[in-house]
Parts: sequence; C-alpha cells; structure tokens
Amino acid sequence: MTLPPPETPLYNHPLPDIEQWLVSQGCVQDKAELHCWRIERPDWNAELCLDIDQLTVRYFNFKSEDSLSEQSSQSTIQRAFKYSLSRKDIEDAVFAGP
Repeated sequence: MTLPPPETPLYNHPLPDIEQWLVSQGCVQDKAELHCWRIERPDWNAELCLDIDQLTVRYFNFKSEDSLSEQSSQSTIQRAFKYSLSRKDIEDAVFAGP
C-alpha cells in the first residue's frame, strides 16, 4: 500500500492509508476505542483520536520548560487539526510534540 503524496489533505486519504501512516509513525491502536491511537516518545506520550472532522491530539507526561518543580511538570495539552490540512503539515505538527 502506497500513501498519497505528503501534500495531500488528510481528508483525501482512505482510512486504511491513515492507519498505515499512524503505524509508520509508531502509533498503536487502542483496542477499546478503535478511532484512538497512542504513541510514546522519550519526552512525551500522546493519544490521537480520529474524530469526525479533525484529528485531536492530547499530549501527556511532558516536561514543561517553565515548570518550577517535578510535580508541576506533569501537564496535558490538547490540539486539533482539521483533515483539510496536508498529511505533511499534520505530521510535522503532531509528531514534533507539545
């Protein structure tokens, strides 16, 4: 299976292609919620959910540069990316981390 060019909007990707792309990025599908995927990186973890009109990403367990203590360094950030964005733009934004 070959992915469309990176400049292609995500809404022009068939679901199997999107799933292949997520796997190639190191994501693992949630067995209970099949529209959600998880990824772990050395500095952060995230949950990606394929919603109706956007990809929603929640980043967990990352160290904020402005945190004053270890306890306050545990944070969550949520971002949303419309499927009208190109796969490359979404990839660059999502997988760069929080």
